[in-house]
Amino acid sequence: MLPSISVKMFKLFACLLGAGALVAGAAPAGADPSQDERASVAFHWRDPNITESSGLALVSGFFVTANDNGDEGRVFTVDSSGSTVGVTKWNQRPRDVEAVAPAGPGSVWVGDIGDNHAQRSTISVGKVPVGRGTRTVTPSAYTLAYPDGPHNAEALLVHPVTHRLYIATKEFVGASLYAAPPTLRAGIVNRLSRVGSVASVVTDGAFDADGCHLVLRTYGKAHVYALTGLRKIGSATLPTQQQGEGLALMRDNTIYLSSEGRYSDVLRYRLPSTLDNALRATAPDPDLMSWLAPGTSAAAAAAAAWAQAAQD
Repeated sequence: MLPSISVKMFKLFACLLGAGALVAGAAPAGADPSQDERASVAFHWRDPNITESSGLALVSGFFVTANDNGDEGRVFTVDSSGSTVGVTKWNQRPRDVEAVAPAGPGSVWVGDIGDNHAQRSTISVGKVPVGRGTRTVTPSAYTLAYPDGPHNAEALLVHPVTHRLYIATKEFVGASLYAAPPTLRAGIVNRLSRVGSVASVVTDGAFDADGCHLVLRTYGKAHVYALTGLRKIGSATLPTQQQGEGLALMRDNTIYLSSEGRYSDVLRYRLPSTLDNALRATAPDPDLMSWLAPGTSAAAAAAAAWAQAAQD
């Protein structure tokens, strides 16, 4: 008897096998909404302490953000009205926090990865709890280093299946995506590895729900890539913001966009249908193959995943 599997597991099989034709919930035929029609104000930051929102994450039904360079060690948990319902603090002052990313229910990764002058030999990430209430914590912290010297960066992404961390650099020339080791270790320098080239001046990004694609934002555009080969699928013009440096991606591919500036708006945005449909398709994912021994075929990977589903 065949095992009962979830839609996510089925799409994972397709991702491993490279079935690029699987599309769920494609947009109906007809004229695509204009840029203005695809964007609306979801809420605005009501907390005067949120002055330079740099990075945005959706965690357990809340929005999480942090101020960039110059703030103390803290992240803000905000509800859908824009009201701050929780603040997580830590005592060690960061160098330049520029990103937050989901780290599972009730927690985020905080990326102390900014380096405007490209002088830092190492950068760091830490995991902290978030949610309602004020708390002071000691983060689980990890030191990272690029393989080719310092880079400025503002985008920290987490693969939703493997939980591996990725960093997209913010550079006018030579911007790249880097992957952290599959397992981070405290007390050592964890060496990043270069994945490939990305758009210039990336300020945030996120994976889609299945980890087959990623969306990177700049100040003016959203760029969609397949993780396989870091192949660029397309880009779209974003609505105008004062200094747009945050992006969070929901499971239905709705995008939330935040900006620096006290009381600034957080926008709700839909990609054009061609890019939205691309996110709903699957593509071969080498990161998922990293679960397995070198040389394992995609078919064997899918068979192993199917066997695991049967046991679950």
